[in-house]
Amino acid sequence: MSVSRPARCLLSVPSIPRLHPRLGPRTFHTTPKLAERRRPRYTSIKASDPALIEAQRKAKVEQARETFKAYTAEEKEFLAKQYTPEQLAAIEAGEKAIDPVDLDARGVIRSDWGSLTYVDDFATRRPFVDKKASAFEGPVDPNARLMTLEEMSLADAEYEWNIIQQNPQEKDFPFDDPVRRAEARPSRTDLLKSFDEVPITVGSHGPISPKHQSIVAPMLPIGIEAAVDGTGKQVGDEEADVRDPDGVYDLLRRQTGLTLDQIFEYRVKILVQHRVVNQTRLGKIQSLYCLAICGNGEGRLGIGEAKGQETEDAMKNARIQAIKNMKPIPRYENRTIYGEVEGKVSAVEVKLMSRPPGFGLRCQHLIFEMARAAGIQDLAARVPRSRNKMNTVKATYQALMKQRIPDEIARGLGKKLVDVRKVYYGGRV
Repeated sequence: MSVSRPARCLLSVPSIPRLHPRLGPRTFHTTPKLAERRRPRYTSIKASDPALIEAQRKAKVEQARETFKAYTAEEKEFLAKQYTPEQLAAIEAGEKAIDPVDLDARGVIRSDWGSLTYVDDFATRRPFVDKKASAFEGPVDPNARLMTLEEMSLADAEYEWNIIQQNPQEKDFPFDDPVRRAEARPSRTDLLKSFDEVPITVGSHGPISPKHQSIVAPMLPIGIEAAVDGTGKQVGDEEADVRDPDGVYDLLRRQTGLTLDQIFEYRVKILVQHRVVNQTRLGKIQSLYCLAICGNGEGRLGIGEAKGQETEDAMKNARIQAIKNMKPIPRYENRTIYGEVEGKVSAVEVKLMSRPPGFGLRCQHLIFEMARAAGIQDLAARVPRSRNKMNTVKATYQALMKQRIPDEIARGLGKKLVDVRKVYYGGRV
């Protein structure tokens, strides 16, 4: 034993008791800890309470039996007309297997004005639920029909003859000259206008003139002058929106039919951004690579890639490509995925696993952003091998698209699948 040990023990300062309890590590999600969410399995009761609890249970049983009554003879007779005896026996067995008390406690019975009846053939219109069908305003020709090929040929020939009569040409017109040949009538412009002016249907009183709707494509032939109204603006032009003064989303709106309100509601985010270099004989050419994701929060997700010399151009093109590439993502109960799926891109492997309600998104930040954009709330993920950002995003998207829905599996096996939780409990079990 060391001689200095007693002295060291005398001079040492005793440990100060901890004033505050030790706090655990903070989590990165809003889901509370499992210990905080635990509830006692059985309610705490006293010795004098069992009689009261038994009375409450009997009251619930009576209420459940009153709500979920057995089939009467008339109802069974009606069901016998709709189902076979085997199907009717299966229905009765299923009804008998479900406890009415359990149905009353966990089931969902809608009693509001928007609920539909159990048997509804939709023969009658309900003014508060159904939309009133708008009647056609205008005369209807019962003898209207499409023209035959001969009638269409005659109509086209008559249209071209009228153009030639209105625009006479010289006898020795130089058709060999390409410049003068472009001035010949009928021209490409007349051909486009023929779709709006030449009739294709015939009625009781002859050909029916089509409605004059513009079908001219955005890429007009050379030589067409835009129609201008009295204010000096081109006919059909829309005023520029203050939210998009530079017209960044004009082409996207024409291609997809989306409005600016819908585009701005999407969740678009740049996840990967880095410099890339292309070695050529002229030297190294640098550019910026961007990878963006886009989702509507309700089961649609898309990824987009773009390169550019300028940062803003690359980011803009990546966002637009992500919006155009949006596809539906299967979601179970609109909160998680179906089972476990895997995706692999290059050396990156991603494994996604479904989780119960309240679990949260426990995954790395790239998968977290993709799940939140797609509207997935409960998910666990593992990336065991390489963690390259670009390939991680692509592998996650591949895994989400590889989900197999139970309905598709049952259909492939030739069987019928019924979700008992949704049928009997309204999805609340």
